Amino acid sequence: MQKKSIVLAIALAFAAPAAFADTDKAELEKLRAMVQELDQKIRALENKLEHKNETAAPVQANANTGAAAGKSAAAGAPAGVNAAPGVTFYGQVDMSYDFIDNGTSAAGVAGASKGNVSSNVSKLGFKGSEGLSDGLSAIWQIEEQINIDNTGGTFATRNSFLGLKSDSAGTVLLGRHDTPYKLATRKLDIFADSIADNRALLGGVTSNTTVDSANTAFDGRQPDIILYTTPAKGGFTGAIAYANLAEANTAAATAKASLLSMAAMYDAAPFYGSLSYEDHKLDTARAGGKESAWKVGLGYTMDAFTLGFAYEKSSDNLCAAVVAGGCAAIGADRFGHNAYYLAGNYKMGMNALKLAYGRVGQLASTANTGANQFSLGYDHGLSKRTRLYAIYSRISNKSGSDYGFSQSSAAAGTINGVGSSPSVVSMGMRHAF
Repeated sequence: MQKKSIVLAIALAFAAPAAFADTDKAELEKLRAMVQELDQKIRALENKLEHKNETAAPVQANANTGAAAGKSAAAGAPAGVNAAPGVTFYGQVDMSYDFIDNGTSAAGVAGASKGNVSSNVSKLGFKGSEGLSDGLSAIWQIEEQINIDNTGGTFATRNSFLGLKSDSAGTVLLGRHDTPYKLATRKLDIFADSIADNRALLGGVTSNTTVDSANTAFDGRQPDIILYTTPAKGGFTGAIAYANLAEANTAAATAKASLLSMAAMYDAAPFYGSLSYEDHKLDTARAGGKESAWKVGLGYTMDAFTLGFAYEKSSDNLCAAVVAGGCAAIGADRFGHNAYYLAGNYKMGMNALKLAYGRVGQLASTANTGANQFSLGYDHGLSKRTRLYAIYSRISNKSGSDYGFSQSSAAAGTINGVGSSPSVVSMGMRHAF
């Protein structure tokens, strides 16, 4: 193209005296200016084409591998940044300063009143996909929780998997992942992944308490899981998962344990609904031991107001011995209970006012083991990815229970024994990237 411009300029230069002998000199200068302008445009196009040629090779290499930053099968992760071809890097940083009062225990022990710098489910992740053929993609994700206020975290502690996704047949994953039972109502928790998260009472509490409400958590993120999710059809999605909870077994006589979880979800604005069930086979707890739970979730959005409700009921046969005031017989129900959660969220532009109440009933026949949680919060959005927040939450335990807060690096320090009722004022900031 450069040669053409040169030839064009020379031709015009030689032809000018003959062709324009009778023309005005100003017209001749105008035409020559046009030629110069065209020459500059030709040079600019040549530079642009040259730049494209320099980058063509790596672009073609990416196309050959089918690499493209894709959607993770675990919904809800924030949009990330391309760290390498076919890989998306994403995360969330949530830090708060918490004023915690642990309350007084049933034994009369006064709890601590303290201030904590806390990390609330801060996380980092990598995910990607490769387009294969006929609407099929290979997908993967590695995600870990990072406790920024303390000593960091362990790699791949959150949803981490490898799988195949088909537009028409659904998604199959292998790895570590939330169970369908958990996924069914997570979007209804308006304080999710904060110190006021409703899993302080719901979902089968198995950590940071002496009065557990399950042998194995129902709202859990299970390792060694295989998960299948159907494609969305008219707002409906189904999911089923299985996990061997005793993979380390080497002998046939060793006690076995397994998990089966399933859920059906309907999500079409303004309505949301879900029904889920999970069953645990637990020979590891007692021969023939098992526990199960079912849960229903409902949500409705009307303009700026969103209402959410969840109800669950569990039962088991895990009493291994007769215990006065608790297990009446071997094989009796040990942890069985019901629980519910009601929440409202009112949006005001980029701000939101939140209110939630949760309650867990008595554990089987063990008296005074219920509790309730009240939470109030306000979000102030600074952008789509950054917000400030303030939360007040209180857990009121009965004399035989000691539920504490969850989903915060401060959670373990909020329990002061049976009968104590902890409360917290949390002021923090969350940024997603």
